[in-house]
Amino acid sequence: MITRRDWLRLSASASAALALQPRMLAALQDGAVATKAIPSSGEQIPVIGLGGRWISNRSSADELTDHRQVLHELARGAAGDAKCCFDSAAGYGGGGSESYAGEWAAEDGFGDDIFWATKVNVAGRGGGSVDRADVQAQIERSFERMKRDVIDLDQVHNMGDPPTQLGVAQEYKDEGRIRYIGITTTSKGQYDHLERVMRDDRYSLDFIGIDYAIDNRSAEEQIFPLARDRGIAVMIYLPFGRSRMWQRIGDRELPAWAADFDATTWAQFMLKFVVAHPAVTLAAPGTGDPGHMIDNLGGGRGRMPTPDHLRRMVELVESLPQAG
Repeated sequence: MITRRDWLRLSASASAALALQPRMLAALQDGAVATKAIPSSGEQIPVIGLGGRWISNRSSADELTDHRQVLHELARGAAGDAKCCFDSAAGYGGGGSESYAGEWAAEDGFGDDIFWATKVNVAGRGGGSVDRADVQAQIERSFERMKRDVIDLDQVHNMGDPPTQLGVAQEYKDEGRIRYIGITTTSKGQYDHLERVMRDDRYSLDFIGIDYAIDNRSAEEQIFPLARDRGIAVMIYLPFGRSRMWQRIGDRELPAWAADFDATTWAQFMLKFVVAHPAVTLAAPGTGDPGHMIDNLGGGRGRMPTPDHLRRMVELVESLPQAG
């Protein structure tokens, strides 16, 4: 067994991870990543993707080398026609997340092996109304940076001006340049607003993106039932509770009963809890480490927790000390 802390020590680079842990990495890569259907289309998508916030214009050369390898591992993670999701945003890394990913995919030839998702928001965190021309300009920059003629998913980031920004995204969808549209928040304070948008028939939402983890289950009561009723796919952010869960776990060993659902690391334990929920379509944990990407994909392989396992998982986490 290996913990995330061990990975941080051993996986300082892709080459180190591959050299030091070849048997473990090979085992984690065995088997297909499970898929779920996007409700609005029936298209199958692997339940584990990648959050692209780590890739930045400020990343060092060594970090960029690792990030590039992470995307290769993501592209290799799926089976058949299903494509693992790379989820970025126009503002991630000063635009570097979209730009580097698009450049690497074009140079290395894995662009068609990824489900390309990004987010638009010219309103910023302050909200307020925006100019539709600014929304169009940001979306066009995403096409240019990612070097895609068609973007699979574009979501309005942080609930920014849904009437304007979702309206523009819908126009791109109608033109066939964006395949799916959605809206996101990782703030419980915005759940009521999100719920109103989900219920509003003016918007044809395919996806929502929201925070959810073993120690952060508020979405189960307010958002997930509505997503199922409305036929909206759910992408999960922060499945490790930002850094809270790693702090709470510390150096504890994984419980032996995690083997019942083929979890061999704490990351897989946490991811399997998240993607086992019937309303959840996929989780997109962020990482800049190739070993962690391989480990995360293992969270979508093998058996999934039963309702009894899920109950025990919650009880275990609630018995741990709160993060300081």
